[in-house]
Amino acid sequence: MSAYCAHGLLQRLTRGLALVAFMMGAPAFAQPPAAVAPAGGVYDLIVGTYTGPRSEGLYVYRFDTNSGEATQISVAKTVNPSYLVVSRDGRFVYAVNELVGGGVSAFGFDAVRGELTFLDQVSSEGADPCYLALSPDGKYLLAANYAVAADAGGSFVVLPIEADGRLGEAVLTVQHEGRGPVKGRQDGAHVHSTVFSPDGRFLFVQDLGTDGLYAYRYAPEGNRGPVGPVEWRRTGVEAGSGPRHLIFSTDGRHAYLTSELAGTVSVFRYRRGQLMQEQIEPLASPGFAGKVGAAALHLSPDGRFLYVSDRGDANDISIFAVDQATGRLKRVGRQSSLGHSPREFAIDPTGQWLIVGNQDSDSAYVFRRDPHTGLLGPDPQRLEVGSPADFKFVAP
Repeated sequence: MSAYCAHGLLQRLTRGLALVAFMMGAPAFAQPPAAVAPAGGVYDLIVGTYTGPRSEGLYVYRFDTNSGEATQISVAKTVNPSYLVVSRDGRFVYAVNELVGGGVSAFGFDAVRGELTFLDQVSSEGADPCYLALSPDGKYLLAANYAVAADAGGSFVVLPIEADGRLGEAVLTVQHEGRGPVKGRQDGAHVHSTVFSPDGRFLFVQDLGTDGLYAYRYAPEGNRGPVGPVEWRRTGVEAGSGPRHLIFSTDGRHAYLTSELAGTVSVFRYRRGQLMQEQIEPLASPGFAGKVGAAALHLSPDGRFLYVSDRGDANDISIFAVDQATGRLKRVGRQSSLGHSPREFAIDPTGQWLIVGNQDSDSAYVFRRDPHTGLLGPDPQRLEVGSPADFKFVAP
């Protein structure tokens, strides 16, 4: 075990089992959006859920980009697959199992038949995993452990990916410690997302509980493990803001962050592993007095518009135009999610449709998207989905 401090926040890095040798035939990862739809304009759409009376796990739909219609094909039973990622070649799907004794499950995916086949499950080495990220070289899967209980403390874990898509036991666990000023939400560390920089050299970890944007160096050939500290370590954000999710602009020069507790989206300039804050935009309307809860954010495939969900009392999606020169945001619209708690949403790779899931309303809505204005059209199509939590499109 090794330990180091980052502005008062102790990080304990624990080496696990030795990395299984990564074979030359291992799949490549990342999922850049396609510019043109497949033949017939049909994608597979995989939906992650919180399981319960109306949900059994992961659902596969056929999504027609010509009409926006989604038809259910199959379901793979697994507990609380609230976040998932898909390999670039579409052959494998990885999903968290968001539980106190957290896990991560691997599935093979047959895109022709639209079916998932369970491969294996490993421990996330922490509680309540809520986010997954694939390393740029495809060797590792990273899982963020939110850890609802304050005494558990948030962490993230590095899992090796084997050539057949299965997962190995953890090779590294990074434990966060600390707290923030908001009682009941920041009584301990709560790691919410792990995001690689566009050049693949750095990893950014967003910790809602400690108001931390932590930077790590990704060094898969390093002798201390694939992830290590950098000298600047942490980007400062407003105390009590609760960083949640981070994404980078299409040109890699800017990054956008949702802060759940503050109900804001922030713009950062990105240079050589460092983030510098340049703009903060509230999601709520002026004078809004209800609860705020910034959640997911996604760029349109062309990078011209940013969409951000608020799962507080507003239950809506804010729409911002992105200045292509400066990265700054200008609000151009707002759309109700037509339900409660829009935890996640996705834009199809062609940019024609946006689907948002209302976790607490057992529903999802498919909106037609105007690529010129960024606005979402009226009369969306409704899907009945139990506690929808995440959406990923896969080309057949």
